[in-house]
Amino acid sequence: MGKYDIAVIGGGPGGYVSAIKASQKGAKVVVIEKESPGGLCLNWGCIPTKTMLITARHYRDVLRSEDFGIIGVDASNVKVDWDQLLTRKDKVVNKLVSGIRMLFKKNNIEFINGEGFVVSNKELKVNDRSIHFDNLIIATGAGSKIPDIQGVDKGISNNILIDHKGIYNLKELPKEIVILGSEVYAVEFATLFNALGSKVTILTEKNSLLGSFDSELSTLLERQLKKDGVKLVTGANPLRLEGDQLIYERKEKESSISGDKFIYLSGLKPNTDSLTGLDLSLDDRGFIKVDKHLRTNIKNVYAVGDINGILPLAHVASAEGIVAVENIYGLDSRINYNLSPTIVYSFPEIASVGVTEDSAKEMGLDYSIGKFPMAANGMAIAEGETNGFIKIISDNKYGEIIGVQIANAVASEMISKAAALMQMESTVYDLVKAIHPHPTFSETMLEAALGVVDKPIHI
Repeated sequence: MGKYDIAVIGGGPGGYVSAIKASQKGAKVVVIEKESPGGLCLNWGCIPTKTMLITARHYRDVLRSEDFGIIGVDASNVKVDWDQLLTRKDKVVNKLVSGIRMLFKKNNIEFINGEGFVVSNKELKVNDRSIHFDNLIIATGAGSKIPDIQGVDKGISNNILIDHKGIYNLKELPKEIVILGSEVYAVEFATLFNALGSKVTILTEKNSLLGSFDSELSTLLERQLKKDGVKLVTGANPLRLEGDQLIYERKEKESSISGDKFIYLSGLKPNTDSLTGLDLSLDDRGFIKVDKHLRTNIKNVYAVGDINGILPLAHVASAEGIVAVENIYGLDSRINYNLSPTIVYSFPEIASVGVTEDSAKEMGLDYSIGKFPMAANGMAIAEGETNGFIKIISDNKYGEIIGVQIANAVASEMISKAAALMQMESTVYDLVKAIHPHPTFSETMLEAALGVVDKPIHI
């Protein structure tokens, strides 16, 4: 038997970060995780996917090495070794998992590897052991939602239909892949496999990709994917899986598409099986309802990360973990989800924070837009990465920056600057007075701000 100030069930980005924060505040903390520390993001999501995409990017750069004055590379003989790619991915993941274990040890956090079952709002059981606690943070995450089509069970048992976890168990690079989905992971895996040489098709019921992003960003990326050879089948309703054939309906007509592997990335299902001992309020999708402090309907129970269904991003889960702990300790802490950046690690990358132009129009905001193309940026030209743009949206009353959208090779890095500016309620007038180093991709942010205040310099 053990008694803890805070018990955390789930060791992903929300769980382990909240545990470390709680320990830093002097709490006695236990973390229960049935698999490896780091959760979905570190073991089967963010980190392995980006590690593999980095290899794909390097491979692409080798193939275009002559464009940079490098000769003697026989592009016809260059290839990616799938086994070595996965081995490198494992090394990266294992190093980071070990790092989390060290952080647990450093912060005197007890880590229990096992599946925890919550008995009440004061007790849980794991590995035949009872854990008592004053406060509980639920960070059990969410799993892949299996598509509702005929033949799914047989497709899964035959290993022709897989989710993102199944990708890392592939023995070889598939020749033909069909991806079911339209959002971030669907686009990232399409980018990855296409760059490595697979024939890739994205099939979705939606009429376009990345519907949650600025329409200019999603349109740019759709065009680039098509240019790179990815086939897009939009507005398609999957009906049944028959062997290596997926039958779908589009425009009231049945068609089929073949593939060595079908990857479903069509939504999330909350992991609530271990929480039956609590009478939690759930939304209509089955996710745990929380208030602005991440508290559930049970006063000493909090829910962070994908399990609450608000914004399923690793960095949001970590931020929520910190906020939950701060509220346990009496602070009035909360998340401004509008300032949470979203990123697609595609070629080029796209990133967004704050309102989009589409949402600004829908809300009837009084706003201005400054936009600057990567094709006019010195560093982008030198890097051979001219596809993209940056867009800044500011309100007309004060010039406050209320949204930033970026498409370029380093959008994932640049968006943090935008989020920081918006957190400080900076204006475009503040931004244009900040001297930016030259040559850099970040100069485009200055140029876009100048586009709101007056006119950009370099176009």
